Amino acid sequence: MPDYQIAPSILSADFARLGEEVDNVLAAGADIVHFDVMDNHYVPNLTIGPLVCEALRKHGVEAPIDVHLMVKPVDRIIPDFASAGASYITFHPEASEHIDRSLSLIRDSGCRAGLVFNPATSLGYLDYVLDKVDMILLMSVNPGFGGQSFIPATLDKLRAARRLIDQSGYDIRLEVDGGVKVDNIAEIAAAGADTFVSGSGIFGFARSDDPNRYDSILQQMRVELERGASI
Repeated sequence: MPDYQIAPSILSADFARLGEEVDNVLAAGADIVHFDVMDNHYVPNLTIGPLVCEALRKHGVEAPIDVHLMVKPVDRIIPDFASAGASYITFHPEASEHIDRSLSLIRDSGCRAGLVFNPATSLGYLDYVLDKVDMILLMSVNPGFGGQSFIPATLDKLRAARRLIDQSGYDIRLEVDGGVKVDNIAEIAAAGADTFVSGSGIFGFARSDDPNRYDSILQQMRVELERGASI
């Protein structure tokens, strides 16, 4: 089995009880906490900043926090998220004037660095920076809003990115974000992804006072990932 990791996106969580939501989804077997950071400039939405990341660390969250920056420019906010407790920081190449420098800034700040590719963005940006990349994130929706449907063409792009990673010899995670659910996660894994962001696919269920409410959905995802590994 590949080292599959599930990263619930807190964009779809109940923000009035965020600490509890994150605790419960991690207890149910999630691996990574995914942050969708939007600035109402690079994307038409406004979400959360470093203070929320810091608050979750103070709350006691020890799992890796994966910060996806949908902001422009990116360099100013990178040190703030690093200080707040981010583990991974990824950004869109279109949002940086100097991609190599932004990647180096993330690593110099003590975090793992990654590039994010919109559905119509070429993987060519990776040609000269693979040695500085710890994660490649492919968007399978156009960024800005949760709850969108998976774009099927992403599967071919995942295969291309997987070939690139395997040929490079570098230890790089291949993440996918957008429309990832139980009914398609196996196919996404078979295309080469090893890290799966899911917001509404995990948090978008009727909430209750049952702390185990996420166990079933994550268990179903794990079963599908095992099936995907054998395709």
